[in-house]
Amino acid sequence: MSLARVQNFSVSLDGFATGEGQSLEAPFGHAGERLHEWMFATRWGGAMFGRTGGTRGVDDAFSRLFTDGIGAEIMGAGKFGPPGWQDDPEWKGWWGADPPFHTPVFVLTHHPRPSIGMEGGTTFHFLDASPAEALATAREAAGGRDVRLGGGPTMLRAFLAAGLVDHMHMVMVPILLGRGVRLWDGLEGLEKDYEIEMTSSPGGVTHLTFTRAGL
Repeated sequence: MSLARVQNFSVSLDGFATGEGQSLEAPFGHAGERLHEWMFATRWGGAMFGRTGGTRGVDDAFSRLFTDGIGAEIMGAGKFGPPGWQDDPEWKGWWGADPPFHTPVFVLTHHPRPSIGMEGGTTFHFLDASPAEALATAREAAGGRDVRLGGGPTMLRAFLAAGLVDHMHMVMVPILLGRGVRLWDGLEGLEKDYEIEMTSSPGGVTHLTFTRAGL
Protein backbone atom coordinates (compact mmCIF):
# COMPACT_ATOMS: atom_id res chain seq x y z
CA MET A 1 0.00 0.00 0.00
CA SER A 2 1.32 3.42 -0.95
CA LEU A 3 1.47 5.67 2.11
CA ALA A 4 1.32 9.46 2.34
CA ARG A 5 4.28 10.31 4.57
CA VAL A 6 5.90 13.33 6.18
CA GLN A 7 9.64 13.09 6.94
CA ASN A 8 12.03 15.39 8.83
CA PHE A 9 9.47 18.17 9.33
CA SER A 10 10.67 20.60 12.03
CA VAL A 11 8.52 22.76 14.30
CA SER A 12 9.40 25.12 17.12
CA LEU A 13 8.15 24.70 20.68
CA ASP A 14 5.39 27.21 19.93
CA GLY A 15 4.30 25.37 16.80
CA PHE A 16 5.85 27.42 14.00
CA ALA A 17 7.30 25.54 11.02
CA THR A 18 8.71 28.62 9.30
CA GLY A 19 9.47 32.15 10.38
CA GLU A 20 8.01 35.47 9.34
CA GLY A 21 9.35 37.35 6.31
CA GLN A 22 10.21 34.63 3.80
CA SER A 23 12.27 36.00 0.91
CA LEU A 24 14.86 34.95 -1.63
CA GLU A 25 17.59 35.72 0.91
CA ALA A 26 15.72 34.13 3.83
CA PRO A 27 13.84 30.95 2.77
CA PHE A 28 12.60 30.41 6.34
CA GLY A 29 12.16 34.05 7.25
CA HIS A 30 13.47 35.26 10.59
CA ALA A 31 13.89 31.62 11.73
CA GLY A 32 16.95 31.29 9.53
CA GLU A 33 18.39 27.77 9.74
CA ARG A 34 17.55 27.24 13.41
CA LEU A 35 14.74 24.77 12.73
CA HIS A 36 17.02 22.53 10.69
CA GLU A 37 20.40 22.72 12.42
CA TRP A 38 19.76 19.28 13.95
CA MET A 39 19.58 17.74 10.46
CA PHE A 40 22.52 19.65 8.97
CA ALA A 41 24.69 18.37 11.83
CA THR A 42 24.11 14.70 10.92
CA ARG A 43 26.22 12.63 8.55
CA TRP A 44 23.26 12.31 6.20
CA GLY A 45 22.54 16.02 6.26
CA GLY A 46 26.17 16.90 5.65
CA ALA A 47 26.44 14.51 2.72
CA MET A 48 23.35 16.08 1.15
CA PHE A 49 25.29 19.35 0.96
CA GLY A 50 28.59 17.79 -0.08
CA ARG A 51 30.21 17.81 3.37
CA THR A 52 31.94 14.97 5.19
CA GLY A 53 31.60 14.03 8.84
CA GLY A 54 28.66 14.79 11.08
CA THR A 55 26.83 13.11 13.93
CA ARG A 56 25.54 9.56 14.05
CA GLY A 57 22.88 8.23 16.38
CA VAL A 58 19.17 9.04 16.65
CA ASP A 59 19.11 12.21 14.55
CA ASP A 60 21.07 10.63 11.72
CA ALA A 61 18.93 7.49 11.75
CA PHE A 62 15.70 9.47 11.47
CA SER A 63 17.05 11.83 8.83
CA ARG A 64 18.02 8.92 6.55
CA LEU A 65 14.36 7.87 6.27
CA PHE A 66 13.77 10.93 4.07
CA THR A 67 14.24 8.97 0.84
CA ASP A 68 13.39 5.44 1.99
CA GLY A 69 10.62 4.02 -0.20
CA ILE A 70 9.62 7.38 -1.67
CA GLY A 71 8.37 7.51 -5.27
CA ALA A 72 7.05 11.08 -5.48
CA GLU A 73 6.72 14.29 -3.45
CA ILE A 74 4.02 16.93 -3.07
CA MET A 75 5.04 20.40 -1.90
CA GLY A 76 3.33 23.73 -1.45
CA ALA A 77 4.12 26.87 -3.41
CA GLY A 78 5.96 28.38 -0.45
CA LYS A 79 8.45 25.51 -0.35
CA PHE A 80 9.21 25.78 -4.05
CA GLY A 81 10.15 29.45 -3.97
CA PRO A 82 9.88 32.87 -2.32
CA PRO A 83 6.78 35.05 -2.67
CA GLY A 84 6.37 36.08 -6.31
CA TRP A 85 8.23 33.15 -7.91
CA GLN A 86 5.17 32.51 -10.07
CA ASP A 87 5.96 35.70 -11.98
CA ASP A 88 9.51 34.55 -12.82
CA PRO A 89 9.47 32.01 -15.68
CA GLU A 90 13.15 31.21 -15.01
CA TRP A 91 12.67 30.16 -11.38
CA LYS A 92 13.41 26.44 -10.90
CA GLY A 93 13.44 26.12 -7.11
CA TRP A 94 15.99 26.72 -4.34
CA TRP A 95 18.09 23.62 -4.95
CA GLY A 96 20.16 24.22 -8.09
CA ALA A 97 20.46 21.95 -11.11
CA ASP A 98 20.31 18.67 -9.13
CA PRO A 99 17.60 18.94 -6.43
CA PRO A 100 17.64 16.37 -3.60
CA PHE A 101 14.33 14.70 -4.50
CA HIS A 102 15.21 12.45 -7.49
CA THR A 103 11.52 11.68 -8.11
CA PRO A 104 8.53 13.45 -9.64
CA VAL A 105 7.63 16.47 -7.48
CA PHE A 106 4.16 18.01 -7.61
CA VAL A 107 4.05 21.71 -6.65
CA LEU A 108 0.63 22.98 -5.58
CA THR A 109 0.01 26.43 -7.04
CA HIS A 110 -2.85 28.49 -8.42
CA HIS A 111 -0.53 29.43 -11.30
CA PRO A 112 0.41 26.17 -13.11
CA ARG A 113 3.22 26.21 -15.66
CA PRO A 114 4.91 23.59 -17.87
CA SER A 115 6.84 20.83 -16.10
CA ILE A 116 10.57 21.30 -15.51
CA GLY A 117 13.01 18.39 -15.82
CA MET A 118 16.10 18.66 -13.63
CA GLU A 119 19.27 16.60 -13.19
CA GLY A 120 19.20 13.46 -11.05
CA GLY A 121 15.67 12.38 -11.92
CA THR A 122 13.69 15.26 -10.38
CA THR A 123 10.86 16.65 -12.49
CA PHE A 124 8.73 19.48 -11.13
CA HIS A 125 5.06 19.39 -12.11
CA PHE A 126 2.71 22.24 -11.21
CA LEU A 127 -0.85 21.49 -10.10
CA ASP A 128 -3.87 23.58 -9.17
CA ALA A 129 -5.66 20.79 -7.29
CA SER A 130 -7.21 19.82 -3.98
CA PRO A 131 -5.15 17.74 -1.54
CA ALA A 132 -7.05 14.56 -2.49
CA GLU A 133 -6.62 15.21 -6.21
CA ALA A 134 -2.92 15.97 -5.82
CA LEU A 135 -2.35 12.83 -3.75
CA ALA A 136 -4.11 10.65 -6.34
CA THR A 137 -1.89 12.12 -9.09
CA ALA A 138 1.29 11.68 -7.06
CA ARG A 139 0.42 8.10 -6.11
CA GLU A 140 0.00 7.21 -9.77
CA ALA A 141 3.42 8.71 -10.55
CA ALA A 142 5.01 6.96 -7.54
CA GLY A 143 4.36 3.54 -9.05
CA GLY A 144 3.37 1.83 -5.81
CA ARG A 145 5.97 3.55 -3.65
CA ASP A 146 5.14 6.11 -0.94
CA VAL A 147 4.38 9.79 -1.47
CA ARG A 148 6.27 12.29 0.67
CA LEU A 149 4.32 15.37 1.77
CA GLY A 150 7.09 17.92 1.88
CA GLY A 151 5.40 20.99 3.33
CA GLY A 152 5.40 23.86 4.05
CA PRO A 153 3.07 24.15 7.02
CA THR A 154 0.08 25.61 5.18
CA MET A 155 0.06 22.77 2.66
CA LEU A 156 0.65 20.10 5.32
CA ARG A 157 -2.13 21.50 7.52
CA ALA A 158 -4.55 21.11 4.60
CA PHE A 159 -3.57 17.45 4.11
CA LEU A 160 -3.92 16.75 7.84
CA ALA A 161 -7.33 18.45 7.95
CA ALA A 162 -8.44 16.28 5.01
CA GLY A 163 -7.33 13.10 6.82
CA LEU A 164 -4.80 12.18 4.13
CA VAL A 165 -1.59 11.71 6.17
CA ASP A 166 -0.72 8.10 7.02
CA HIS A 167 2.63 8.56 8.76
CA MET A 168 4.33 11.71 10.02
CA HIS A 169 7.80 12.29 11.43
CA MET A 170 7.91 15.63 13.23
CA VAL A 171 10.97 17.11 14.94
CA MET A 172 10.31 19.43 17.86
CA VAL A 173 13.17 21.92 18.08
CA PRO A 174 13.71 23.69 21.44
CA ILE A 175 13.37 27.27 20.18
CA LEU A 176 10.58 29.84 20.40
CA LEU A 177 9.92 31.74 17.18
CA GLY A 178 6.93 33.81 18.26
CA ARG A 179 5.80 34.54 14.70
CA GLY A 180 5.66 32.92 11.32
CA VAL A 181 3.39 30.14 10.00
CA ARG A 182 2.00 27.70 12.56
CA LEU A 183 1.29 24.08 11.75
CA TRP A 184 -1.31 22.96 14.30
CA ASP A 185 -3.97 25.68 14.04
CA GLY A 186 -7.44 24.22 13.39
CA LEU A 187 -6.32 20.62 14.04
CA GLU A 188 -7.69 20.17 17.55
CA GLY A 189 -8.02 16.50 18.48
CA LEU A 190 -5.76 15.28 15.69
CA GLU A 191 -3.91 13.03 18.14
CA LYS A 192 -6.97 10.78 18.46
CA ASP A 193 -6.41 9.48 14.93
CA TYR A 194 -2.77 8.44 15.44
CA GLU A 195 -0.49 6.27 17.51
CA ILE A 196 2.25 8.66 18.68
CA GLU A 197 5.76 7.85 19.83
CA MET A 198 8.41 10.26 21.15
CA THR A 199 12.18 9.80 20.99
CA SER A 200 14.54 12.26 22.65
CA SER A 201 17.89 13.01 21.08
CA PRO A 202 21.19 13.98 22.71
CA GLY A 203 21.23 16.78 20.15
CA GLY A 204 18.35 18.44 22.01
CA VAL A 205 15.45 17.80 19.65
CA THR A 206 12.52 15.42 20.12
CA HIS A 207 11.38 13.15 17.31
CA LEU A 208 7.63 12.46 17.20
CA THR A 209 6.15 9.83 14.92
CA PHE A 210 2.44 9.81 14.15
CA THR A 211 1.15 6.57 12.61
CA ARG A 212 -2.50 6.36 11.64
CA ALA A 213 -4.32 4.09 14.09
CA GLY A 214 -4.93 0.65 12.63
CA LEU A 215 -2.47 1.11 9.76
